[in-house]
Parts: sequence; C-alpha cells; structure tokens
Amino acid sequence: MFLDIGEVSARSGIKPSALRYYEEAGLIASVYRHGLRRQFAPEVLLQLKLIAMGKTAGFSLHEIASMFGQSGLKELPRAVLREKADAIDQQIDELTALRDTLRHVADCAAPSHMECPTFRRLVDLAGRRVSKRVKPALSSRQDGKQGG
Repeated sequence: MFLDIGEVSARSGIKPSALRYYEEAGLIASVYRHGLRRQFAPEVLLQLKLIAMGKTAGFSLHEIASMFGQSGLKELPRAVLREKADAIDQQIDELTALRDTLRHVADCAAPSHMECPTFRRLVDLAGRRVSKRVKPALSSRQDGKQGG
C-alpha cells in the first residue's frame, strides 16, 4: 500500500512543498503518481525521520543525500558520524558553560555583574573558547580565500 503526499505530510509533519523539495534533492523518491499526487512507499516515513535526525545533528541536506542510495539508506560513513558526534560534544560543553554563566549572573549577589570575579572569570573562559574556534576559520581565509 502506498501513501500519497498528503498522507506522508500528515504522518511526518513535513509540508508537501518540503517533500517535493526533498524529492528534487534526491533525499526521497516517489514510486509513481496517482493523477497529480505523488505516491510514496511506507518506508519514506523512516527516511524522513532519518533526514530530520541528520538535520538536527547539523548535517547539510547534501550530506544527508549522500548517505542515501537509490534503494534507501547506504552504509553510514562512521568516521563522519564520529566527527559530528565530537562536534556535538564540544557544542554541549560550550552550551553548558553558557548556561552556567547565565545562571550565575541571575543569582549573583554582587552589585554589578562586572564587579563579580566569578562572572569575569567565566566571560574570560568563554572568550578563549570563541577565539580558539575563530582562529582556524580566519587562517583558512588567509590562504587566498577571501570571504565576502
């Protein structure tokens, strides 16, 4: 039994226009058309969940499309997945530090945040993390690739 685009949209929560775009991008494939309405195999719902998970993990649609073959999911590139997981770990660490800083500022008894030594130390640490990320990006632009 096939699902028409409206059913896929209702079950997945993804707008038909996005489904058509995903089809154009090679992320999903309709099986045939019934009149003007695209028909999909039920497995498309799993593919859409995997696409959503990939987007949440920070993969581009192009990267996600490369993980799918003509007959569905290919063998996933494990090294790429580990790299993405490491990047997410780093993002979690940074967001945790930011959360802790915000909570400290909200609860700090100092008359001014700038007078609070803990706040200044946390801001200094956050600034060091940001500059570590920015320097590699800047050095790649200096290799003859100007942004702009």
